Amino acid sequence: MAEKNQNVQEQDLNQLLKVRREKLANLVEAGKNPFEITKYQVTAHSMEIKEHYDEMKGREVTVAGRIMSKRVMGKASFCNVQDLQGNIQSYVARDSIGEESYAFFKKYDVGDIVGIKGEVFETKTGEISIHASEVTLLSKSLQILPEKWHGLTNTDIRYRQRYTDLIMNEDVKKTFVMRSKIISSIRRFLDDRDFMEVETPMLVANAGGAAARPFETHYNALDEDVKLRISLELYLKRLIVGGLERVYEIGRVFRNEGLDTRHNPEFTLMELYQAYTDYNGMMDLTEDMFRHVAQEVCGTTKITYGDVEIDMGKPFERITMVDAVKKYAGVDFDTVPDTEAAKKLADEKGVHYEDRHKKGDILNLFFEEFVEEKLVQPTFVMDHPIEISPLTKKKPDKPGYVERFELFITCREMCNAYSELNDPIDQRERFAAQEEAFAAGDEEANRTDEDFLNALEIGMPPTGGIGYGIDRLVMLLTNQPAIRDVLLFPTMKSLEK
Repeated sequence: MAEKNQNVQEQDLNQLLKVRREKLANLVEAGKNPFEITKYQVTAHSMEIKEHYDEMKGREVTVAGRIMSKRVMGKASFCNVQDLQGNIQSYVARDSIGEESYAFFKKYDVGDIVGIKGEVFETKTGEISIHASEVTLLSKSLQILPEKWHGLTNTDIRYRQRYTDLIMNEDVKKTFVMRSKIISSIRRFLDDRDFMEVETPMLVANAGGAAARPFETHYNALDEDVKLRISLELYLKRLIVGGLERVYEIGRVFRNEGLDTRHNPEFTLMELYQAYTDYNGMMDLTEDMFRHVAQEVCGTTKITYGDVEIDMGKPFERITMVDAVKKYAGVDFDTVPDTEAAKKLADEKGVHYEDRHKKGDILNLFFEEFVEEKLVQPTFVMDHPIEISPLTKKKPDKPGYVERFELFITCREMCNAYSELNDPIDQRERFAAQEEAFAAGDEEANRTDEDFLNALEIGMPPTGGIGYGIDRLVMLLTNQPAIRDVLLFPTMKSLEK
């Protein structure tokens, strides 16, 4: 029975699609092909009219948008038009727009894009509307909007057809308007602090600066294999060497990894570097920036995420990784003498590790297993083990650890920062250790970058650097559960496979 109903519905839909094409053919034959129109002068938008009704009452305006509903009642009709800001009703009467125009209007479909010229007024029921004196068909919709049949609730279709999702779901549009405002707010914050925005290569010979597997491609003109960047770090540091003391870049990076609620193979990363400061300076800047963006874009520093209130107005907690593991797992790695003892502890606690892992790697595994899920409110986790931080300065008083932090909010890493390693000799040794890890099977290990080492030998000042996952920040500030909900066109498996 369900299959029969579906077949009937598909037949009805196909007939409606055929009718729309016939309507277009009739318009073309009548010399009213909407696709020949090249422009339309818009003087107002829906919310602007509603919010400033007292000033706009009786004023002639022109609006443009998509017909979302339509009621034809003999000599007069109503239609609802959706534009960038929202929806507004229009009263369309035969005597106001002319008999011929009204006859054409009655045949317009939900989904068609129209321009409406007329006076702003308020109906007897109190709805602010436009009394149309002219209606122009600007584009003919040849498809049926999904809500006509079953609503646009299928998430797979929503992600694949984001254009339809934006039409049908107002909250989705608001999310992406917010995303744009968040990025603009970040830029203003950094510009006010004398940072310079720059652009660096996406196609690189050596994809370094992070622990991730790169995408690989071939450059035909040079007959060379190249990779898509996984990080912005190594080129931005070159600019610090070159004397650009404060730089940042917001751009796409690409990591050949799986998809889940927090990860997409291409995502937006922001990295910034500031000469003559350290990771403490980066913590202060980050706390100030998150607070600034929340206040400017959301109007408050108290953000609701899911059913939890996140307070970015309070000072962010600061705790070392060793102390965090001690607090939440009951294990003090300061008392663990070596790798063998760390592996024994891991066995006792059921923490999985690989043969190549050393004490610092296992500390990080303990952190991931026992601590991350506890870090709901903003928390800086500091002083990571050297084994997982190949580009970071060592702590002078604790050589097995480095001056690094990660910010966690809602149990998610929001950024990663260092006092940048500027010792070329130490850096070469770190690269050598990474090469050994790569040879041992770690496909995400950094590879030696000789040009970067040459830049360090020329001399890089003491520098603080940081990388932010912009998509995760947008998720937080727009209360979205998955990264796909803040990417206009997330990565999807091909329907052909």
